[in-house]
This record gives sequence, structure tokens and C-alpha cells, in this order.
Amino acid sequence: MAAPLSDGERRKQISVRGIAGLGDVAEVRKSFNRHLHFTLVKDRNVATPRDYYFALAHTVRDHLVGRWIRTQQHYYERDPKRIYYLSLEFYMGRTLQNTMVNLGLQNACDEAIYQLGLDLEELEEIEEDAGLGNGGLGRLAACFLDSMATLGLAAYGYGIRYEFGIFNQKIVDGWQVEEADDWLRYGNPWEKARPEYMLPVHFYGRLCHTPEGVKWVDTQVVLAMPYDTPVPGYKNNTVNTMRLWSAKAPNDFNLQEFNVGDYIEAVLDRNLAENISRVLYPNDNFFEGKELRLKQEYFVVAATLQDIIRRFKSSKFGCRDPVRTCFETFPDKVAIQLNDTHPALSIPELMRILVDVEKVDWDKAWEITKRTCAYTNHTVLPEALERWPVSMFEKLLPRHLEIIYALNQMHLDRVAALYPGDVDRLRRMSVIEEGECKRINMAHLCVIGSHAVNGVARIHSHIVKHSVFKDFYELEPEKFQNKTNGITPRRWLLLCNPGLADVIAERIGEGFITDLSQLRKLLDFINNETFIRDVAKVKQENKLKFAAYLEEQYKVKINPSSMFDVQVKRIHEYKRQLLNCLHAITLYNRIRSNPSKSFVPRTIMIGGKAAPGYHMAKMIIKLITSVGEVINNDPYVGDKLKVIFLENYRVSLAEKVIPAADLSQQISTAGTEASGTGNMKFMVNGALTIGTMDGANVEMAEEAGEENLFIFGMRVEDVEALDRQGYNAQEYYQRLPELRQAVDQISSGFFSPRDPGCFKDIVNMLMYHDRFKVFADYEAYIKCQGQVDQLFMDPREWTRKVIRNIACSGKFSSDRTITEYAQEIWGVEPSAAKIPPPNLPRD
Repeated sequence: MAAPLSDGERRKQISVRGIAGLGDVAEVRKSFNRHLHFTLVKDRNVATPRDYYFALAHTVRDHLVGRWIRTQQHYYERDPKRIYYLSLEFYMGRTLQNTMVNLGLQNACDEAIYQLGLDLEELEEIEEDAGLGNGGLGRLAACFLDSMATLGLAAYGYGIRYEFGIFNQKIVDGWQVEEADDWLRYGNPWEKARPEYMLPVHFYGRLCHTPEGVKWVDTQVVLAMPYDTPVPGYKNNTVNTMRLWSAKAPNDFNLQEFNVGDYIEAVLDRNLAENISRVLYPNDNFFEGKELRLKQEYFVVAATLQDIIRRFKSSKFGCRDPVRTCFETFPDKVAIQLNDTHPALSIPELMRILVDVEKVDWDKAWEITKRTCAYTNHTVLPEALERWPVSMFEKLLPRHLEIIYALNQMHLDRVAALYPGDVDRLRRMSVIEEGECKRINMAHLCVIGSHAVNGVARIHSHIVKHSVFKDFYELEPEKFQNKTNGITPRRWLLLCNPGLADVIAERIGEGFITDLSQLRKLLDFINNETFIRDVAKVKQENKLKFAAYLEEQYKVKINPSSMFDVQVKRIHEYKRQLLNCLHAITLYNRIRSNPSKSFVPRTIMIGGKAAPGYHMAKMIIKLITSVGEVINNDPYVGDKLKVIFLENYRVSLAEKVIPAADLSQQISTAGTEASGTGNMKFMVNGALTIGTMDGANVEMAEEAGEENLFIFGMRVEDVEALDRQGYNAQEYYQRLPELRQAVDQISSGFFSPRDPGCFKDIVNMLMYHDRFKVFADYEAYIKCQGQVDQLFMDPREWTRKVIRNIACSGKFSSDRTITEYAQEIWGVEPSAAKIPPPNLPRD
């Protein structure tokens, strides 16, 4: 089989990014050499690959800066409504290639770097991922920033500049080991510190009720230092801003200790303040009520709201003097989107500023707050909902607790008036949960303090309305909406799969890059033999390339013509990596019992991180690696079956594995995955989906036709019915011989001969405490996997289904999602108008 083309070679053959102009290439080379000269210090004349990376990053950044300044000027002159996307996570990945793609510079840089005797791909690999997120929620925020810039919205992402992002995962003896992600170790060429906009954030203290209003005094102050990262739209010269806050101790921090002579102690104590932005909490879909986390949540909210109000008041470019003092128009100029409940404190904080600082009447302030804020719910799992102890709030944020109590009282008075005597309803709907530990239900606070509440896929929004927030929906049905998630086609097609982008552009032009619905035009080519061959060829090249990567990284040789069967996502019981594992064991047992039979060769790849404190998730990783160890070393199996755990799954690894996948596993228990976005990435990159009717899978099946996905297992109503009658795992274990054999092998130590009891916790959970009903879907799953094998043996028919899936994936662009948010929640219109580039005069 021929060696795969590198992305660079493929880009040279044909490119949706157009042919680089020679002038551009010369200019890039000149700029690169200038930056390289300044990168090298006097005593070091030999450049390292990292020096080359930084020189290139600064060269590309030069093209951003003029556009960035011009975009901000444009906003100040036109004074549009500004969108503020508040998120504790922004899972950005790498920036270099994305910036080149969006500025249309990739070919010029590729050619210039080639002429200098360097390899662009090698330089791209040097960049650290900005892993400031756990998974879906943080990556969604990153896709949304890309779409908001591409759609010309005056939008800002606000979050925390974690010194350490999501941990790096090492697999040692089959177990996950966490390592700190020191992503800023070599500096970050994409950010700009803005000390002139540093702001104070207050904690602790006490309240004074005075005739002039409430004063929050004797607080501890932490400074919030902003770092700005440019966010370029696709070829429209718009560059928006992501502003991340870093915690700094003020200079007079703990001076009282200094005064009694303990200077060293006082300086060391500065760490206590600066710890706020030190590390991302590595939990996904799980709430851990730590005080430091609550501090992070208030820190980002307090700094951001001061910034929003400063910008609202002085909306002239470079002007610091307030030109607006009346807050009546605030909701017409400001939209705040809360990405889950993590920034929920925006609601009481905005109330505090309006009432205590700006002296706005309470009822007016409440109306302004509700019209400004909107809330996105990301999960229905009860363990994921944030419920903070009142005692912690009382100490850390006494004024906010007081405001929340007052808001809750107003809310309950309204409910009581509408439903007289319904005490149970009042209890269910209260923001304050009574009990031995009084708690604040942050989701309830978000619902009462927002004018719009949305789920992230149609089925999820239905569950939100009719189950999670049923009482609230009955009270205010007009508040509730659906906004099905999407992914940016720039990173998740153009950047990661240039070969596929090219064969599509050859047939239908380049319009799909900013209007993914144009992929529907590919339906005309579903029976076109040349197109079928081209799509299959791109997939094969991607597989060869990924196989070479795996061999280099893992020293494992895999069969590139085997089916690449991929499940990559956070490790969680509800995502049911265990179901996938049982299938691998079942296949293994079938091969062992009939080695001469012909089998469709498969390479099963599972990747993802487990939260460090999540015992069962860590056991699942150990089981997958142990099963892989046995299967991969069994001579009877050969290359019919391989099981590989992809270590340290992250954005930059996703960009490699997704274009190479044949089969995408989306197998959560129906009703548990809010949306999923990995499912969409696989679909647009030409993998077929095996999945349950959960999250956005439902809409994917609707778009492409259910017969073009491999849908199996219980629907939401079946899960509910099984809950009512009582789920009995032993029943399936007794009835299904292949399942029993697999479970017995796990239980007996067949996969852990050195520690036979290693997996007793997994077996015990599956048999007696499985909330996610793995066994109930096993039989349907195994049968459906048989259908996958059947189709894979007919490459032409498989590729036709692939083309249909790609053609029907247009709905799942984050451009469509953001257009819906803009029109239906924020009250703004996206614009296709381009800002003039920096080298042209402005209108």
C-alpha cells in the first residue's frame, strides 16, 4: 500500500484555501526571519524547533493585530449590542493552524516554511494544547467563539486563565496516572496581558446596613488581571476577543503580618490569593463542592461584570469616561449567556452592582437582570447539578446570600399566589433546599434569573421542560427553548481533514465552509463512482496516516484495512465504555472458538480521561487496557482484532483520530447524554455512527435517515418503563450465554491473572448497582454490530452511506446554533459583511 500523503503534500496538489500568491510567500519569509532573529539570544546562534514555532506564531499573529484593533474600533463606532459568553471552561486546543486557516494564510505559510527547509506540520506539533476545559462544555464554548467571529457578532468570551489546564494522562501498567499540564511553561504567543484593565474582586467581609444602602466591608481583595486572546472569524477580517482572568495578590496583601515583622510569611501568603486561577477542576458531569471552586466561579463573574459595565458606560473607542449612566438600556446593549450554572453568580452580582453601587431600584434592577441573562443547561444527571452549602456562601459572599434569599422570597410569593396551598410545589421550586445542610440550587437560581433557558439537543430540551424543570416550565413556558449544539466546520473539517474538504470543494465549491447546509448538494453525487472512490481514498489515506502515528507513539502495528472503531470522550459510566468493552470481549471469544472462520478485522480504539477522584472510571480504563493486553498478544487473533487505549485524548489528538475513524460509538443510555458534539465531528468526517436514540443522535438520524445510522437499544420511554418495573441485571446475565461468558472472564481474573480480584467492583456494579443498564442493551448492541460488519464487507455501499451522512450533517454547524441564539435569545442579527482589512482605508 502506498505511503500516505502528508497534509502538506496534499495541500500542494489542490486546496480549498486557494493558491498562495508569491508576494504573500516572500512577505511571510521576511517576517519569519525577522522574528527568528529577535527570538535568538546573543549567546545562542542555533535555532531549536521551538524557536521556529515561535517565529512562525509571531509572524501569523502580526496578521491578526491590525484586524483585531480595527474590529474593536468598528464595534465602538457602531455601538452594537454586545454578547458576553461566560464559561468556566474554554477548551481551545492549538491556535496556530486555526489562525492560518481563518486568515487564509495557510498556503503562504506552508510554501514559505518549505522554502526555508522546514516542515509546517512539525512546527504545528510543537504547540501545546490550551486545555482549559474538561470536554464537551468547554469545547462547545471554543466552537461558539469561532462561529460568533465568523458571523460578525460583537462577542466576547470570558473565563479563567488557568495556569494548569486539564491534566495530562499517562497510562502506567494499565492505570491512569495524572500529570500537571504546565501549558504556559514556554510562554503563550497568542495572549496579550492587559494590566491597564486589572480589577479588584472581593471575598469574605461583613455587611453594614446604612440609610444609604448595604455596604460590604472588611473584605479580602484579589486582583483580576486580564489576558486577551484574539479570535479570528473565517476570512471576514473580524477578530473578536477571549478575555481570561488571572488572579494576582494586591501589594498590600496581608500587610498586618508584615507590620509585626513576618515579611517572608506575608509574601508567601500571596499564593493563597493567586491559587484562584491556578488549576482547572478536572470534573466532568460531577459537582464537587469545594470552596476554591466557588471562589473561581465568583472571581470570573465579579471581574467580568465590572468589565461589561465599564464598556457599557464608555462606549467610545479608547474612552474611559462614562457616557452612559442610565441602566434602562442595559439589556438592549448587553447579553450575558451563562454556559451552565458555573457562572450563575452573575445574577446576584449584577443585582448587587445595580442596587448597592448604581442605586437602581430593586424591582427595576431585577427586570434588567432577567432581560440581560440567559442560561444554557448542559446535563440532567442529578450528581452534576451545583448545590452550594449556605454556610459556605455566608462566609465567602455574605451579600450575595442575602440577595439570593430576597430573590427566592419574591419567587416563592409568586408561586404561592398562583398555586395556593401547594406546599410541596414551593419546596420543589425553591432556590434554597432545606435539609440538615441547607443548599443553594444554582440551576433554580439560573432559571428564575434568566429570560431564556435552553437545552442543547431536542430530546434534552424536552427532558428539561417535562422532567428537570417541569414546575418552572408550567410557570413560564415561554422561557424554555432548544438550541441543538454544533461544531465549527473550520477546525473540524477544513483544518483536520483537508483531503475531504478538497474533494467536497471540487464538486460543490467552497460555500459550505461558512454555510454547512450546502453539503446537501453532495446528495447528487451519492451514486457517482468517481466521487465514491475519492471519498474512500481520502479515508484510507487518513487511516494510513493515523496508523503510522500509532505505530510511532504506541509501538503497536495495526492493520490499516481493518475497521477503525472509535469511542473517544470522557470516561463515565453513563457513556458506557463498558458496553464497548463487552463487545470487544465477545468478538474475542468468537474468534477463539472458531479461528478459521473469516472475521471482519477491527481495531477498537477507546480514549478519554477519567476524573482523578472517580474510582469506577479509573477501573474502566484499567479493564480496557487489560482486555487489550490479552487480545493484542493472542496469536490466534492476529490482526483480526486489536484493542487500543488512546492515551491523553485531547483536542489535537481528536483532530487526528476523527478523520481516520470508520465507526463512531455514541452509546450512552437513552436520556443521559445532553447532546454530544463528538458524534457530529465523526459524521461530517465520514464515519458511520452506532448509537442509541440519545442527545443529538436523534437529530442526526432524522437528518440522514435512521437506516443510514446503526441505531440500537432502548429509547427514553423504554428506560423509564424499565425503571418502573425494576432493572434486574442478573436476568440478562442468566439468559445471554455470551454476556455471561464475558462477565465471568472479567470476574475470574482471565484479563487480570496477576490480580484475579482486580475487577470485582466493576462486576458488582454491573450486576447490582448499574444505573445505566449496560446489560439491558447488550443483546441489541451485539446484533447491531453484526450489521456493521455486514455493511463493511461491501465498501461501495458503506461509502455511499458515508456520503449520505456527510451530505446530511449541515445542521450540525455551530454557525447554525449561534444564528439561533443570536436571533431567538440575544436579539441580534448575524452579519455577512466584511470589515475592511488593515491595509485598506475604512469607510
